[in-house]
Amino acid sequence: MILEQLFTGKIRLKLLVRLFLNPNTRVFLRGLEREFDVSSNTIRLELAKLTEMHLIQEFINEDNAKVKEYGVNRQHPMFSSLRHVILQYVGLDQIVEHILEKLGNVKAVYLTGDLAEGKNSPYVDLLLVGEVDRSYMLELIEKVEGLIGKKIRIALFHENEFNEVHLQGVGEVLQLYGN
Repeated sequence: MILEQLFTGKIRLKLLVRLFLNPNTRVFLRGLEREFDVSSNTIRLELAKLTEMHLIQEFINEDNAKVKEYGVNRQHPMFSSLRHVILQYVGLDQIVEHILEKLGNVKAVYLTGDLAEGKNSPYVDLLLVGEVDRSYMLELIEKVEGLIGKKIRIALFHENEFNEVHLQGVGEVLQLYGN
C-alpha cells in the first residue's frame, strides 16, 4: 500500500513537505543534502523510492545533462490528496480556514518565505491584499499560531496600493487565495 510506504522516516517526510508545499519547485540532490544536513546517499535512496512510487519525477537539467532535478508528479492520482495532507501538516489549511474566511474583504493571499519554497519553517510569511479589521486579525492570528505551532508574519496591503511589484524580491511566491 502506498500510504504505508509514504510516511516512513524523517527524511522522506521532509522531502514530501519540500516538494508538495510548492509543487512548482524543483530540487537538486546536492541542495537537499546541504538543506537537510544528511548524506547524498540517504537523499538519493529516498528520491528513488518516491520516484518509484511515481509521486515525483526526474528531470534532466538543461544546463548540465549529468545533473538531475526532481519535482512533484502532478498527474499522480493522489497528488491533490497528498498536497492537502502536507498543507494540514504545516498548518496552512488552518490559516485559510480560521483567518482568511473571517477577516472581511480579502482579495488575495500570497505565501512567501521558506514555506513558499517548500521548506518547513517556524514562520508563516503571508502577504494579504484587501480591507480587514486589523485588531480582529491579530486576535485570529494569535489563536491560529497556538493551533499550528508557528508564528505568522503578515504584510497587509489595501487593494488600491498593491501591485505585482510588491512580490518581486521576496523569493518564491505561492498564491493561496484570490485571482
